[in-house]
Amino acid sequence: MSRPAEQGAAAREVPRVLETEDLFRVLPHRYPFLMVDRVIEIRGDESCIGIKSITVNEPFFAGHFPGRPVMPGVLMLEGMAQTAGAVCGLAHAKGDGPPGVLLLTIDKAKFRRPVLPGQTIEYHMRKIQHRRNMWWFRGEAKVAGQTVAEAEIGAMITES
Repeated sequence: MSRPAEQGAAAREVPRVLETEDLFRVLPHRYPFLMVDRVIEIRGDESCIGIKSITVNEPFFAGHFPGRPVMPGVLMLEGMAQTAGAVCGLAHAKGDGPPGVLLLTIDKAKFRRPVLPGQTIEYHMRKIQHRRNMWWFRGEAKVAGQTVAEAEIGAMITES
């Protein structure tokens, strides 16, 4: 049997995976604007991988582009920001609803290839700096191991 101090430490450990329901506790985003389905390989606020399965039924495909659906690049950046925001939200979660997460910066964004229905994006995010309630991450969006987009993203946690 473990001692009470050990039990408290175990309860504070960050989960290694956040499923969609868990994301609702740490992010304010909801469908149709939640751009990440789950977050895996969480290492504190240092790094993580967000997963988004792209289906032909995504609402943005109705207008981007009819007859040749391509995921908008700005929504890939949003998925990267939400993935990073999820681990920031975990660090500040208080149990009374998701914290406010605001985008601060997007730098060095590059788009390498289109993302199409039926593909799965992995958002590989790595912390490059953290100061008070602000974080900066370097991210790569990958499909089947190939980089499709990259950027540096800054986010800030607010008191909702």
